[in-house]
Amino acid sequence: MTRHIAVIDIGKTNAKVALVDLADMREVALRRMANAPVADGPYPHHDVELLWSFILDSLAGINREQRIDAISITTHGATGVLVDAAGELALPVLDYEFTGPDALAKDYDAMRPAFTETGTPRLPVGLNLAAQLFWQQKRFPAEFAKAAAILMYPQYWALRLTGVAANEVTSLGCHTDLWSPWKADFSSLVDKMEWRRLMATVRPAKHRLGPILPALAKLTGLDPQTPVFCGLHDSNASLLPHLLSDRPPFSVVSTGTWVVSMAVGGNKIALDPARDTLVNVNALGDPVPSARFMGGREFSLLTEGQPEDWSEEDVEAVFARTALLLPATQQGSGPFPHHTAAWLNADGINSGQRFAAISFYLALMTATCLDLIGADGPAIVEGPFARNRLFVSMLAAATARAVIASEAATGTSIGAALLASDQRTVQGKGERIELPAGPAWANYARSWRAAVEARG
Repeated sequence: MTRHIAVIDIGKTNAKVALVDLADMREVALRRMANAPVADGPYPHHDVELLWSFILDSLAGINREQRIDAISITTHGATGVLVDAAGELALPVLDYEFTGPDALAKDYDAMRPAFTETGTPRLPVGLNLAAQLFWQQKRFPAEFAKAAAILMYPQYWALRLTGVAANEVTSLGCHTDLWSPWKADFSSLVDKMEWRRLMATVRPAKHRLGPILPALAKLTGLDPQTPVFCGLHDSNASLLPHLLSDRPPFSVVSTGTWVVSMAVGGNKIALDPARDTLVNVNALGDPVPSARFMGGREFSLLTEGQPEDWSEEDVEAVFARTALLLPATQQGSGPFPHHTAAWLNADGINSGQRFAAISFYLALMTATCLDLIGADGPAIVEGPFARNRLFVSMLAAATARAVIASEAATGTSIGAALLASDQRTVQGKGERIELPAGPAWANYARSWRAAVEARG
């Protein structure tokens, strides 16, 4: 019986290996490390060897405690890997926050497909994966020419585990400019750049690529027949359990470094690529209207070194003075990419009041994202923000719809583990947050929106 799934979860800020028990859909073991790019070499890049050591050590340690039946993988998006014929790196794995690709923006923009073809907005730095590849090919032609395959990030780790090269649509369809969601095929850019020959075969996220390599089985103590599944993009991992079980319309808000909102069965609406709306592709291969902002990064920057305690009196004080944080702490992405953050009516607020205002700001940014994608029905919040009562309550007030705060520590791990399961439905666990009593919450949301609109 396949019950205990080790999930390799590489986030932009943290890397994790979690053991998920499919019997009750919970994590029963967890290893974690900070994940940060390194600056040496030709450009900032991910330290894949450090991550690889962490992955192998974690698999070995967890397997000593509880037998691992299978391995699944999920990672952040906007990351691809160029490997040579031997499976080694042809070039370091570029950090998508590196500004280098912007130097060739004019040339790249002349090549990239329209939003109507890919559902991909034009994003700065390396957030469009194809812009990274374009820059790498122009700046490092000799090294690029050695590439035998272009892999999405989850499938790079699958290659190292199994020796099998593959790609998968949730990562290909995550604002890369490489994929056409409606045609379920590579975009015209891939053919213009003659990259199609480098693209590894596209497999379903739940495809069993093969057993773990014999040398790795010996090193980690895992059964040599331990299967490894293809894997998927992390926000889509959060979405998958709800695709299997929930009745549309609903939306899923996946929170981490990025807060990604995805609408299923919502209202038809024209997406605005200038406001960082996009079309993701879910694990079943279907297009999903989405919007995002760098909410987890903003939370970290805004709360660094500050207490995160608050009281009801703090909330009342924030409402009474209408203390507002306006967007955006992180420019260049999100629904207000060119706005600069500003505090209003916030002089002299204490730490609890500041934390409340920050939580409200993040909720109102999320509500804006949900509006932009036509979301309807309840919003299911996955990840760390689900544990922030101020965030989920303000999100309910701002959307005038129920919010379900997931109990899973990381929804990405549960979703990725489901790739190894034949389960067709999943019993969700979460607290349903109804609209807060009294007018103060909704009035605050209206005040924030009016202040944002007044700024233009």
